[in-house]
Amino acid sequence: MIADSGATKTDWRLQDNDRKIHQLRSNGISPFFQSMEDITNEIKQTLVPNLEADAVNEIHYYGTGCSSDENKNIIQQALQNNFKNAVIDVNHDMLGAARALCGHDAGIAAILGTGSNSCYYDGKEVLENVPSLGFVIGDDGSGAHLGKTFLKHYFEEELPKELHEMFFGTYQLTREKFLDDHYGKPYQNRYFASFVPFLLRHHNHPFISDIIHRCFRDFFQYQVCKYSRHQEVPCNFTGSIAFYFSDILKYAAKEKGITVGRIIETPIAGLTLFHLGE
Repeated sequence: MIADSGATKTDWRLQDNDRKIHQLRSNGISPFFQSMEDITNEIKQTLVPNLEADAVNEIHYYGTGCSSDENKNIIQQALQNNFKNAVIDVNHDMLGAARALCGHDAGIAAILGTGSNSCYYDGKEVLENVPSLGFVIGDDGSGAHLGKTFLKHYFEEELPKELHEMFFGTYQLTREKFLDDHYGKPYQNRYFASFVPFLLRHHNHPFISDIIHRCFRDFFQYQVCKYSRHQEVPCNFTGSIAFYFSDILKYAAKEKGITVGRIIETPIAGLTLFHLGE
């Protein structure tokens, strides 16, 4: 079994004894926001009922937050609690993105989804990784960053009148409701990213396209341009934000002299091919 887990969703691929591939999806898993017990129960309730858990003998898991041994151990134990006969390998989602996007070639791999991250990959290992600082002061270019930036303009009444009215008509979001929805509740990054569908529907509006462009420009400035070979190797992307706003992303990259390579919505297909040796 192969898993790619972000803050919002987890994609699973299971190869049976006949080499047939089965696809499953569950909620996102994050050791930053969930305890080992919470993750154990999440897997038990959403994934285990759909397969024969005792028959799973090998798991390759790539997930957000799995850069430290402590967080890896949380995921490892939660998986072992559900798949007792499996040999389990837990890695950071950045290595998963690099393997899915670059295979065995050198390049920069980047994730632009609910959160954001990037690395320089030499075809075998991640050699450089600009630290991801989370959505409060980091995650440039992510869905959380886009949503947070748009809401700031909305509440400061800087949106064009027609855009403000369309947004309010869709969400009826007041300052009081926002504070109640947001503060003191878990998964705040998901909350901000939940407004991205509105941005996507209206991404041709000059005000929204400018917001997206500025967020991507920050991502290249504070992430990609920190790699010494950023103008020598392609920068490849995975994640819904990169996939659905690819035209604006490519424009922002060109301004920095960066060549965009592959853009895929999710890394799971590439990871499946990588681990099956195809």
